[in-house]
Amino acid sequence: MRGAPHRLRLPGAGPRERLADRWSLRAYTDDELVAALVDGRVAGPVTSHDRPDVLWKIERLFAGEPVLQFGLSGVDGIAPERVLGLMAEAGGFDPDPGLRRGPTPVDPLRILVAASAAGERLVRAASRGERVLLATGHPAGLTRLYGALSGLLGDRGAAVVHPPAGAPLVEGDGRAMVTGAFGPVAHVTGPAGPAHSHWPQAMRVLLGDAAPDLVVADHGMAGAAIEAGVDAISVVDVNDPAPVVARAQGRTEHVICMDDNVHPDSYWPVFQALGRAFGVD
Repeated sequence: MRGAPHRLRLPGAGPRERLADRWSLRAYTDDELVAALVDGRVAGPVTSHDRPDVLWKIERLFAGEPVLQFGLSGVDGIAPERVLGLMAEAGGFDPDPGLRRGPTPVDPLRILVAASAAGERLVRAASRGERVLLATGHPAGLTRLYGALSGLLGDRGAAVVHPPAGAPLVEGDGRAMVTGAFGPVAHVTGPAGPAHSHWPQAMRVLLGDAAPDLVVADHGMAGAAIEAGVDAISVVDVNDPAPVVARAQGRTEHVICMDDNVHPDSYWPVFQALGRAFGVD
């Protein structure tokens, strides 16, 4: 069974000024952030990928399909029941392998816990003046979140990498693409513009020029960084098992499981959770 494509969902309506304020660090309670994550469909009882799609992706990873490996070696061939358990732990859903139908929920509290821990790593990167590269295979969904993080990191002392655009590459499916960027956030670009991509080739190109100390990324952008031994904060959806398996193997530490392609404005509570460790001015 093939999964349905992502559909961007608008967050709850509200004054424009109020929404803009949410992208500046402020003091929010866990209850407020949980409610916002559910309202924006970043988490909650129903997310973009249902149970059959999650199981199908795990089975494809087990079979060794390259696009599901995100450029990571050694993540295929692991028992699907084991991988399902790892994904269930990351996302907060039922690990029962006998459950074959229905939606895939995501626990918003697990997002807050994972993002808060990753935020401590961001603070260290800023305090040390580390080079940080941000890159996405979801330019329609995650670019605003990563862009807000780049501003926060730069303001607090990190050296945010501005990736080069136009470097040629060939993705694993044979598509000729180039690297692109929205400001400091790298992505893959094709003839029709910024592209949704699961492949690692773009990050392999970027790593050669950027030499980052830390990567914040998703899909093959995250997988290629982990494979290269670069410290990474990975965003995964419930049907992106490879980085979660890599974490279980001890190859990476920070993985945040959430719906990764809802409306860009819906990710402000993730930004607030990641930024908590910096404190509120």
